[in-house]
Amino acid sequence: MTNEKNKVPYLNRELSWMDFNARVLEEAFKKDNPVMERLRFLAITASNLDEFFMVRVAGVQEQVASGYQTPDASGLSPKELLPLLTEKIKSFSEKQYSCYTRSLLPALKRIGISFAQPQSLDEEQQHFVRDYFEKVLFPVLTPLAVDRSRPFPFLANKSLNIAVHLTDMQGESKFAVVQVPGILSRFMQLPPADGRRCCFILLEDVIIQQIAELFELHAIQSCAAFRITRNSDLDIDEEAEDLMAAVQKSIKKRKRGKPVRLELSQHCDAETKEFLTEMLDVEEEEIYQLPGPLDLTFLSKFAGQHGYEDYCFKPVRHVNPPADFWGYSDIFEAIRERDRMVHHPYESFDCVVNFVRQAAEDQNVLAIKQTLYRVSGNSPIVAALIRAAENGKQVTVLVELKARFDEENNILWAKKLEQAGCHVIYGLAGLKTHCKILLVVRHDEDGIRRYLHVGTGNYNDSTAKLYTDIGMFTCREPFGADASSLFNVLTGYSRPPEYHKFVVAPHGMRSFFVRMIRQEAANAAQSLPCGITAKVNSLVDPEIIAELYQASQAGVPVRLIVRGICCLVPGLPGTSENISVHSIVGQFLEHSRIFRFENAGTPKIYMGSADWMPRNLDRRVELVFPVEDPLVKERAFSILDLMWNDNMNTRVMLPSTSYEHIDRRGKLPVNCQVEFGRLAAKAVKALEEDDENKPFKPIRSSDLIHS
Repeated sequence: MTNEKNKVPYLNRELSWMDFNARVLEEAFKKDNPVMERLRFLAITASNLDEFFMVRVAGVQEQVASGYQTPDASGLSPKELLPLLTEKIKSFSEKQYSCYTRSLLPALKRIGISFAQPQSLDEEQQHFVRDYFEKVLFPVLTPLAVDRSRPFPFLANKSLNIAVHLTDMQGESKFAVVQVPGILSRFMQLPPADGRRCCFILLEDVIIQQIAELFELHAIQSCAAFRITRNSDLDIDEEAEDLMAAVQKSIKKRKRGKPVRLELSQHCDAETKEFLTEMLDVEEEEIYQLPGPLDLTFLSKFAGQHGYEDYCFKPVRHVNPPADFWGYSDIFEAIRERDRMVHHPYESFDCVVNFVRQAAEDQNVLAIKQTLYRVSGNSPIVAALIRAAENGKQVTVLVELKARFDEENNILWAKKLEQAGCHVIYGLAGLKTHCKILLVVRHDEDGIRRYLHVGTGNYNDSTAKLYTDIGMFTCREPFGADASSLFNVLTGYSRPPEYHKFVVAPHGMRSFFVRMIRQEAANAAQSLPCGITAKVNSLVDPEIIAELYQASQAGVPVRLIVRGICCLVPGLPGTSENISVHSIVGQFLEHSRIFRFENAGTPKIYMGSADWMPRNLDRRVELVFPVEDPLVKERAFSILDLMWNDNMNTRVMLPSTSYEHIDRRGKLPVNCQVEFGRLAAKAVKALEEDDENKPFKPIRSSDLIHS
């Protein structure tokens, strides 16, 4: 845990990530959570683990295979890390299936829902299953024999398959593979039996029960479900003349990546296991035999079925329009009056979409420039940008083609934007463009003015309903000038400028944070007000961690809200006794990044796209911006304070690096996510009541213009 080179306590990032996924799994165990939400949390842990294998575990395996021996910041070499990681993952998988079989299935049974095994079906259910197999499944299934003339088939990453061990009429062993069709629902509802309200069966169980229909001339010896996970980290030639073609080529390679994990049904017989091990070229430690259905991600769709809303979280309904835009039909007028802040998902993302839509239709708008990292499948933002181009605006969009696992979606949108006449840029060589910024250049009555939206989250209307993020609108001239400079760097050959307000990676962000942390330590030394509060998704960067340790030793109180990976170890005497680490895991995924520095009694607060990770500070274009409007600034402080005071979704990191829930004895429960929803609704309701009590409603000039 301690880097021997500089003696700085540092927790390995892969092991820390597993601790984060364990916190998500705890939510699936938690009986206070509605049962369908518990299923969702379990599905999230499975989805998280899939991506972890495809990228992080695959990377460690590659390092071991290549003989790479340099220790990481925690002091572990890849060869030392891999067995520790494997052990932790195997233990975690056992807990996942313990949660499923011992906790969730009984909880479902208590509300009248069950999953049936083929051998327990009554006559009516058996007839239903046979009928479904014959009419729907049989025409879709393709049994693939494996012998001298027919090699083992290529199997798609994360696809669910069934290995079949057979004997022919001469008694000779044979093997075949049947893929479970992903296009069909993984589960199907059966006619109820024994008074149970709802009974379901999994698709693979239906196939296995009827498998003999596919191999009439053979005797079935055994069947076992299996699933492979492939190395899916892209290796992109960023010097290629056509970056889009290079990314598309790499995506094809991803689909054929080396298997890094083989999941097997626990009941798989030894011969079938040996056959799959040989065919897939996997090592024993890469095999996970599991006592339940493979690929638990299906539970997310199961939990989302209609009719089970009473067993889900009470929805936090976003307000629309948010309080900051209440009563304004002209969004530009609202921004001219003062800076505006929106907090998603408690306040609707529609105000961001409407900002682009109004800009697209406004005859005074000259240009729109925007970065896109991850967008939804049917993005209203992209539709508005296309409309703007069709209306003759100059539209420039930086689409990051290298956004992991969104590459294909982004390529699709990039092509559509180009076809509509937008100028599309694909990012910078060697750097991902991760900043979130939207610039509208408008000809106002008093001259050219730049309107901005900057934020902590992607321009994605779908994830904006699930992730907590903050966006700020402003037309302050120093911000506008910085935005133009940033886009000139992204789209041209401009040298990174000296920004007035923006903090931009990779050229100035690391030094900025180091300077701000050191200033707090200097303030502590002079007995001036000092303190650091930071909310990030991940804290990995060794230099930032070392600076925080130094600040703690100088007497600076450091409060960290780190949702995921945290390589810093808090509460160590003489090193980090003044540092506290909270992790919030709740109904929504915490995604905003916020940084507060006490600054000798005149606190400063910043927000943006960057976590405290080497990739964000050194290898990405990131943006952090100050919040300066007094009203917005005060609200930002209150948001951060409420998050810190949460005691329902929060776990505290101990010096042992384990996490525990906050002791709530004698304390009122505080769920920051529910409270943010209540506060957003309360603010709008107060404005509604205020409007009702006004004897006359003044006519705004903008109402005349748009009437």
